[in-house]
Amino acid sequence: MTQNVPDKIAKELAKLRKQIEEHNYNYYVLDKPTVQDADYDKLFDRMLEIEKEFPHLVTLDSPSQRVGSAPSKKFEPHKHRVQMLSLQKITTFKELQDFDKRIHRFGLIVDEEYIFMPKYDGLAIELVYENGLLVTGSTRGDGKTGENVTPNIKTIQTVPLKLSGETAKKYPILEVRGEVVMPRADFERLNQLQVSMGLSPFANPRNAAAGSVRQLDSRITASRSLVFYPYGISRQDLHGLETYVQVLKLFGKEKFNIIPNQFKVYGIDDLNSLYGQLLELASYRPNLPIDIDGAVIQLNDFKDQMELGQVSRAPRWAVAWKFAAETAETILQNVIFSVGRTGVITPVADLKAVRVGGVEVKRASLHNEDELNEKDIRIGDTVIIRRAGDVIPDVVSVVEDKRPKDAKKVTYPKVCPSCAEPIERFEGEAAYRCVNPHCPAQVVEKIFHFAGKGGMDIEGLGGKLALQLAEKQLVTIAPDLYFLTKDDLLPLDLMADKKATNLLKAIEASKQRPLPNIIFALGIPGVGETAAKLLAEQFGTIEKLMAVAYEELETIGGIGPILAQSIVDFFAGDIGKNMISRLKEGGVAFPVFASERKEIEGIAGKTFVITGTLSKPRDHYKKLIENAGGKVSSAVSKKTDFLLAGENAGSKLEKAKKFGTEILDEDGIIKLLRD
Repeated sequence: MTQNVPDKIAKELAKLRKQIEEHNYNYYVLDKPTVQDADYDKLFDRMLEIEKEFPHLVTLDSPSQRVGSAPSKKFEPHKHRVQMLSLQKITTFKELQDFDKRIHRFGLIVDEEYIFMPKYDGLAIELVYENGLLVTGSTRGDGKTGENVTPNIKTIQTVPLKLSGETAKKYPILEVRGEVVMPRADFERLNQLQVSMGLSPFANPRNAAAGSVRQLDSRITASRSLVFYPYGISRQDLHGLETYVQVLKLFGKEKFNIIPNQFKVYGIDDLNSLYGQLLELASYRPNLPIDIDGAVIQLNDFKDQMELGQVSRAPRWAVAWKFAAETAETILQNVIFSVGRTGVITPVADLKAVRVGGVEVKRASLHNEDELNEKDIRIGDTVIIRRAGDVIPDVVSVVEDKRPKDAKKVTYPKVCPSCAEPIERFEGEAAYRCVNPHCPAQVVEKIFHFAGKGGMDIEGLGGKLALQLAEKQLVTIAPDLYFLTKDDLLPLDLMADKKATNLLKAIEASKQRPLPNIIFALGIPGVGETAAKLLAEQFGTIEKLMAVAYEELETIGGIGPILAQSIVDFFAGDIGKNMISRLKEGGVAFPVFASERKEIEGIAGKTFVITGTLSKPRDHYKKLIENAGGKVSSAVSKKTDFLLAGENAGSKLEKAKKFGTEILDEDGIIKLLRD
């Protein structure tokens, strides 16, 4: 039963919340505390006291919601309304010039108004505000679906829980995107605490920030010093927000923390000059308060951004100009040869441990025999290590002046290091391969691939368990998983009764996976998740796919001649046939894939271009057109059949008129789809 709240108490609570949020803003965003800690604590304790007495007064935007809550069991998926994109990466001024040329090649009349901002190295997050209240905080995930980490995000003091009434009224749904980072000083304090507790330190501030946000217990997140910096919004067609600069002003008004040193410039020469200044700053990276890994460069005007559109997962209107990878010297102690899922033999450098870019590196890629010979890499050499893209360790070169007299040349194996079968190097390939389909190392990798999220998504089946299953010969090909029993599993290391039961349940559940997942899980060389979905849409059943001819595959957009041959060879060979047979025997359903595609006469085979501001996102119409068999292009040409034009259509409309392209408004495209 709801308690009656004295008017005096209600007013006091409202005043307390306002005071606390003001103090939080001054302390966490402006870095100018205006009250002593003891006085702040009194205000906060009084607020909690009132909320405890009158629990129905607790609201989503109360400062009390920042303290964290009890652990959750798992993160729920959150589907982004608009895809979160990744940025194309460049590292040279020449690549920046190429980016600028590509923009002009599309025929846009732009004033070259660019935004330059430092690129903070953190965890990408989306905040969803509905009617001014923060309702969801989620990670990027794969760009389309992330993890709902709302309770954790609410603990970050620089994330506003509520927007102003004016903004809420103007934008009932506002999706703010940005980066969660951990300041370096707080990162170092956290690592000291980790070590004192006998725990492993975090590799770098980005990993610490990501690990803190993805805690199942949000009270742990609340204990970490995290900061949120917004860098944009999801939509480019909101009235009154026509440029990035206008969005930046909105962020300031709503008391977000703003990334400093952002500039609006004209032309790429100014961008190059700014980047030079940033490089000077980068030389002090270990001493900077926030980790940066380059700069983001984007067009300021949202209309221009929409005109340019995107390719795959990256926008055409922005790039990330990354710093050159950090390097370090160390000793090459040995070369180990690993065997991948497709049998490729890869040389791996076994290094004397060295820190590169805040991460301890003990292994690095040597790629293939040609690289070993070209760089004349020998065991005992002093080598320069680089973390390519600040992620993948790579051996750049040898420091020949430091080569010891007893340095040994690397001998490439003649047989597979896993199964001792002969290896082959096929014409046109740089790599050697083990062609034994039952090679233990390949089996492990194939099991791991098969059970992964893009495939059969078998929870609890990681690399260590895959290794045990292969070594014990319980699984020789991935479909053998469907014949495992609890008696098979219990003797394995770290396998208790409950864990075995849960694994068997996960294997059983995977039998109902949709066809695209199954096709990807098969491990057909060259077939990734995108190609797997395309094949499922095109053929609908595994039987039709198995029977398809090379000539038919080659005509499908997105399937080139090499991939087409790979698919045909897989299903024509014993491996593909045995896998399908064994999967069916194990109870995998192979459901018919009900594609949303339904070709419509008048649209199928036609090329469309979409421009201007529409009542619905462009992706909405793009999906409808593609499901009807049409193709959506980003640029108008003589081959364009239709232009879907909204308000404020620009140069594309003029170009379409010049070519005599048929122009549709929203009513026109809907009528065409219905007809």
